[in-house]
Amino acid sequence: MEKEAEDPIDRIRRVRHEISRKFDHDPHKLLLHYMELQERHADRLIKSPGPSGEARKTA
Repeated sequence: MEKEAEDPIDRIRRVRHEISRKFDHDPHKLLLHYMELQERHADRLIKSPGPSGEARKTA
């Protein structure tokens, strides 16, 4: 019996829930986690254009 492939949306929801559980479902802790990831991986992020069309600088 083959295991049916997990729907991508269900997988995303499951993983996001696991991450949230890791931080006790606390929005503040979760936000700090994502901000730390953003800083750590800033070189991988695409800068969005500012009002003048220039890429915004990250802090």
